[in-house]
Amino acid sequence: DDKNTITFIDTPGHEAFTAMRARGAQVTDIVILVVAADDGVMPQTREAIDHAKAADVPIIVAVNKIDKEGANPEVVKKQLAELGLQPEEWGGQTMFFNVSAIKGQGITELLEGVLLQAEVMELKADPERRAKGTVIESRQDRRKGLVATILVQSGTLRIGDPFVVGAESGRVRSMVDENGISLKEAGPSVPVEITGLNGIAEAGDDFYVVESDVKAKQVASVRAQKKQKKELLAAGGGPITLEEFAKRAAEENIAELNIIIKGDVQGSVEAVRSSVEKLVYEKVRVKVISSGVGGITEGDVKLAQASKAIIIGFNVRAEPRAARDADSLGVQIRYYNVIYDLVDDVKKALAGLLEPIKKESIIGHVEVRETFVIPKVGTIAGCYVTDGIVKRGAFVRILRDNKVVFDGKMSSLKRFKDDAREVQSGYECGIGLENYNDIKVGDIFEVYEIEEVAPTLK
Repeated sequence: DDKNTITFIDTPGHEAFTAMRARGAQVTDIVILVVAADDGVMPQTREAIDHAKAADVPIIVAVNKIDKEGANPEVVKKQLAELGLQPEEWGGQTMFFNVSAIKGQGITELLEGVLLQAEVMELKADPERRAKGTVIESRQDRRKGLVATILVQSGTLRIGDPFVVGAESGRVRSMVDENGISLKEAGPSVPVEITGLNGIAEAGDDFYVVESDVKAKQVASVRAQKKQKKELLAAGGGPITLEEFAKRAAEENIAELNIIIKGDVQGSVEAVRSSVEKLVYEKVRVKVISSGVGGITEGDVKLAQASKAIIIGFNVRAEPRAARDADSLGVQIRYYNVIYDLVDDVKKALAGLLEPIKKESIIGHVEVRETFVIPKVGTIAGCYVTDGIVKRGAFVRILRDNKVVFDGKMSSLKRFKDDAREVQSGYECGIGLENYNDIKVGDIFEVYEIEEVAPTLK
């Protein structure tokens, strides 16, 4: 209603998103634990309860899918009671609500229960002080640049405020709500998306408004030095490839595989990190020495060289200079867009069983300058070959702001109206892609070939 506003932070239920659930419990006032009436308590349910208890946050239970055949809310109550969540009707302290998200059944009662709990807790915040909050998510946007979603927890955040977030600083340049509507200020419990950061913030970082830009930069500088020192403690002697590690793991019983993870969004980074850190094969394990959001940078390559690590890019690519540095320094960068493939490769490396790989060889780059929709054919990209060569039948990866939006095969290559075997750097051409038409002007096509290469120990 008009008098009461509830801010929801939705966290995924998949087991890979443990860190996101833990962070959600830490920044909320009330946890709504959603349990399916037909599935009952799952391992992630127990974990979410533990996170809420650790954060000392009250829990309200929403038993969902009560409209489905086989739904049994009473069984869910018994299971949760065994975990310490006693329903109020059984003499306990926990409110339970039977709901159907699809039909909207019980939702009003659930929201009323949340407001009642908030009233009992007497939740208050001072809107007059400098803003303080927590980063929920961060990303790199093609148009806006570095973007962070902030939950303001106290004070009021305004356009132009200087701030410190993690090891970064900045000044609020723009601010929008969850509907993309511009705001001039945001008070307690208001989630906003801001720009104006000097570097990528990490989800879970504290956000503080300070008195000046100078103060913000001073605090961020000290934090950045501490962070760099911590990462360099993992240093240990030069680059390594995943294939080389696999061979050494089998022959020499190497204990740790050092990895640097970069991804498109913080949630993906955390999911990848959580998944690989769980991998243990006899006496070997993964050690993630650094992780973050955005394209792979020169700094990542230098850290990988110093710490004998490989770099994993999940839905992101290396910046051109970083890619050149990695090649010259022998630092291996591996790209993935499916978490199961990534985990499978790391598993094989830990077991010393990595098979010969298909080596990717980038042969050229093109820039999309026009797009043409051809009936019964699809979208054709009018391109300019900026470097290398383009060959018919090669593979193409579309990059938008260093993020991969398509990875597949070329369906056609033309010079003017004629089919072409190849097109050299400095010439224009038309390129069609298999089963993909969402091509934009400004897209960069990374053209590559794949050949099988047996693993070698360098």
